[in-house]
Amino acid sequence: MIARLAYSALLWIALPFALARLAWRARKQPGYLERLGERFGAAPRATAAPVIWVHAVSVGETRAAGPLVERLRLDHPGATILLTHMTPTGRATGREMFGDAVTQAWLPWDHGFAVRRFLRRARPAFGVLIETEIWPNLLAACHDRGVPVFLVNARLSERSARGYARVAPLAREALGHLAGVAAQTEADASRLAALGARDVAVTGNIKFDLQVPPDTAAKGGALRTVLGPARRICVAGSTRDGEEALLVQAVEAADPAADVLVVLVPRHPQRFDEVAALLAAHGPVARRSAGAPVPAGARYALGDSMGEMLAYYAAADVVLVGGSLKPYGGQNLIEACAVGRPVLFGPHTYNFESAAEAALAEGAGLRARDAPEAVAMALSLLEDPSRRQAMGRRAEAFALANRGALDRLVAWLGPRAAASRGPGRG
Repeated sequence: MIARLAYSALLWIALPFALARLAWRARKQPGYLERLGERFGAAPRATAAPVIWVHAVSVGETRAAGPLVERLRLDHPGATILLTHMTPTGRATGREMFGDAVTQAWLPWDHGFAVRRFLRRARPAFGVLIETEIWPNLLAACHDRGVPVFLVNARLSERSARGYARVAPLAREALGHLAGVAAQTEADASRLAALGARDVAVTGNIKFDLQVPPDTAAKGGALRTVLGPARRICVAGSTRDGEEALLVQAVEAADPAADVLVVLVPRHPQRFDEVAALLAAHGPVARRSAGAPVPAGARYALGDSMGEMLAYYAAADVVLVGGSLKPYGGQNLIEACAVGRPVLFGPHTYNFESAAEAALAEGAGLRARDAPEAVAMALSLLEDPSRRQAMGRRAEAFALANRGALDRLVAWLGPRAAASRGPGRG
């Protein structure tokens, strides 16, 4: 309790800076300042019970939550699904996926008054947090009001575990307030239990249960027509700040054949213009948003569109997964595997460590030490169609073999959610 009081005091001290940062980020993403009251707990009021609350912080978590949300809607007909986020891109993804079938809101900042207001207005029967969302005041308020909260598809890297261990009393109290944890791997479960989580089970990674839409191959083919049907294509997907410059330097140094096209797809849309300016120094910038065919002489194209990642991967010959060349922890490599493309990634994959190691073991992917080695690996695969296609087949088989986590999660969550006491009181 003393640790949480100190934490709460720090939150109050940090509040002006948090507001300033929100305004700063809103320069490129105005959505950060929309419905500002929700950041302080002004969630939409519950008009019917039960309310099932699912929190998915941003794009990746929202996409991962998609199949679970659909199962919750099926298993709880008549329930309201409240889907909360922290980023505008996450919220936009939720709207794209579910439309009006769910209610959306920002998760409030972790101030005591804000989380209590959120719970009074939303009145959830139970909550489901996706992956690694541990908010001490929120979890304490849920515990006090009798609202069970489950951390699902949970992961905790060694690096993150060391960070939580430095604030062990606060982490132990917060994790102890969870009603249960469904972890991705045994290692995740062990780390979470060591920090104080209870009722910890291993159900696997629900991102393997991605449903590839049946029109994905057709969309990939149409996109490849725009990119250049006769070209060999490497897509660098979900790249993060600083990685595009590393990749461009490596490509320029390697000087690939004229028929090789590198497509950069930044993870965050507010960076599209920044990356376009980087590419402009190396020739005309072919932007996906323009809808025009990529000129034959262009070395690069910019994937500046949202909701097309599977199509980009389906259009590629080789995929390099971003967030892994710099210490961001890596982005989702399972999507590329699911459409049968060989995956390359850098040294930093702690967000997907289990999946990355399994992909390496199954021959579905390759790990590079840095951007030059990643580019060299990609060019080598582009020169070797039989090896590339064999890796692609292994990647698809790897993704299919690891499905089933959603069924295990639902089987674990169902009886625990049914035992909930309903909307919190007080």
